[in-house]
Amino acid sequence: MFVTSNNGKPLRVALIGLSSSAITSWASLAHLPCLKTSAGLARFTISALCNSSVNAARSAIKAYDLPPTTKAYGSPGDLANDPDIDLVICNTRVDKHYETVLPSLKAGKDAYIEWPIASNKDQIEELARASKEKGIRIAIGLQGRWAPPVLKLKEIIQSGVLGKVLSSEVRAYGGTKDREILPFGLKYFVQRDVGGNPITIGVGHVIDFVQSVLGDLVPGSVHTHFQLQRPDVRIRNPETGEIIERIRSNIPDLVSLHGNLSSSPNTVSSATLSFLFRRGQPFPSTPALTWTINCDLGEIRLLAPSGISLQAAAYDEQVTIQIHHFDNNEVEEVQWEWDELQEEVPIIARSVLKCLYGFADGTKEGEGWVGIEDAAKRAEQIEGWLGDGSWD
Repeated sequence: MFVTSNNGKPLRVALIGLSSSAITSWASLAHLPCLKTSAGLARFTISALCNSSVNAARSAIKAYDLPPTTKAYGSPGDLANDPDIDLVICNTRVDKHYETVLPSLKAGKDAYIEWPIASNKDQIEELARASKEKGIRIAIGLQGRWAPPVLKLKEIIQSGVLGKVLSSEVRAYGGTKDREILPFGLKYFVQRDVGGNPITIGVGHVIDFVQSVLGDLVPGSVHTHFQLQRPDVRIRNPETGEIIERIRSNIPDLVSLHGNLSSSPNTVSSATLSFLFRRGQPFPSTPALTWTINCDLGEIRLLAPSGISLQAAAYDEQVTIQIHHFDNNEVEEVQWEWDELQEEVPIIARSVLKCLYGFADGTKEGEGWVGIEDAAKRAEQIEGWLGDGSWD
């Protein structure tokens, strides 16, 4: 049993960016399945699509077999003027988030905006300001905090069975499938002004769910090093496999940081986090993500062999959690699992489902979904580390 935030009625939803021709299809893979299950239909009604044109929206309505009553919009302003929409879900490329969702916020509609929030600090601040002025809710897609392996680590640490956290280390490889080649549709990944790239997206998701477990890094304690090892990036036509362009990147592909964790009941005052990320493939047989947490009485290790995106598609191989108990030198295998509702949708959609349903059910911000002010702090943290690009 659940209670939606719309007086028990399904939220009337408009999807921004559900395209039938998009090169990347996060909306169709991660959001649409959550809305079309029986549990989803009890919480949401897809009432409208907004794409680059009315015809593009109509094409997507047909392609995804949506009800013929679904409205087609080609203008964010026209969508904002529709009084029969409660929630807009924004799945466009990050540099389109601000312009496509802001009119609906100003019209008093709630929103779910995928991460990253927007291209720059000014845009983020204006979206957050609209939330305050209109008294609306804005969820941001940092759904990795509710990935089951992440929740399991949090449960172990908060139980106190291993004592307090002394230190933690993360080694991550990925962000893109290749270290120096991108498909044409992801060319913007090496253009910092767009706002969506392997650092803000790949590192951003990982550093967010890591801090959701361990606590935030103490401002001023973090030492960072960024390197652009492979500045010349080749762009490939995914259909022919041919290299069609070579461009110069202004996004680092190596990140190293070290800092103090905030003091808490679960950490010692001197606890630290070390974090290393390298874009592209790891050495063969090396896990894409290795995360260790060293505690008084034991050490926890999470391994994700096939990807760093625990909030999405890191599950082609089993994600494992082990505990090394220091007292008897034994290694315990820790089980984690998806809930019944998550198992009804593809893996890539399961953490999104948790946040979307929590949002619809009126779950308190921070206990089932991330609000814009919290997410804005994370964006500011990452942007502060990146600085002015003097590492280039």
